[in-house]
Amino acid sequence: MARRRRSGSSRSRARRPRFLARWLVYANVAVALLLGGWYFVQPENRQTEVRRLVGAAFDRGRNVSPLEVAWDIWQLYYANPASARIPAGDKTHVYGGEPIATPGSRAALLRTLVNRGYVVGYDDARGNPAWAAYRVKDIAKTGEPPPRPEKFSVDRRTVARVTPDSYTGSGYDRGHMAPNYAIATRYGAAAQEETFLMSNITPQKHSLNAGLWKELELKIATNYATRYEEVWVLTGPIFGERPQALRGGVQIPEAFFLIVVDEHEGRLRTLSFIIPQDAPASARAGDFLVSIDEIERRTQLDFLSALEDAAEEQFESQTPSRVW
Repeated sequence: MARRRRSGSSRSRARRPRFLARWLVYANVAVALLLGGWYFVQPENRQTEVRRLVGAAFDRGRNVSPLEVAWDIWQLYYANPASARIPAGDKTHVYGGEPIATPGSRAALLRTLVNRGYVVGYDDARGNPAWAAYRVKDIAKTGEPPPRPEKFSVDRRTVARVTPDSYTGSGYDRGHMAPNYAIATRYGAAAQEETFLMSNITPQKHSLNAGLWKELELKIATNYATRYEEVWVLTGPIFGERPQALRGGVQIPEAFFLIVVDEHEGRLRTLSFIIPQDAPASARAGDFLVSIDEIERRTQLDFLSALEDAAEEQFESQTPSRVW
């Protein structure tokens, strides 16, 4: 009798995987029907956008996961990001107007340098870009960029005239603020060359430059551009009270900021980070989310100043809850 009970128990256990597999199939069919029904009642522009998002999830080169597609559909259509009147003016590279220096701060002496694929606010006194701004649009296929330029170049438009030799033997990488890959794949070889101007370069520890910072730059250039069609980026160094310097007076930042802006159907979202030079190799971008207000406090720069005051205050006071 005991054997029969064990045999019955074994048959029950054998049925469970089949039952679970059948249930999973039914659940997937139900979800597919639900999403299909939702899709067909959406306006044409949303259907086009959803097709693009879903298609990206099946393109390995885009690095977009199905979970990100589901998250984007929720965020774009139902999470109700804050609305704002879209600012007028040129948004070729900078969204919401160029960063403005706090009155009386040293940032008031910045020099604006316009390039093919990005714009820089340059600080001659520090020998660093105070900020760089660029826009990344989706393209049919990113592929390989043109060959990486062999050398960095002095930017003759600056007073500081920082040379690549200032970094030699310093222990710091020549860190791009407007990134080589994103600019090269969107604007071509001539624009890529301009990312190697020393006015776009700041001292960056190799562990950060080749680690988390590079990961974020590539995520923006491939993943974000695909998911959101285009995003705008503001980035730059943050200095301490008494920064050390390389040869030629090039000051060494203690951290870096990065702000991403997405505009969709008249609504805006922002994502903002402050990442220290000594960020651990195991750190993730989500560990460094901050409000734009905090970046402004530490840089003495005013971002998104072209927005309505109420909208600007709302966007800049909030710390993002998660990385997109």
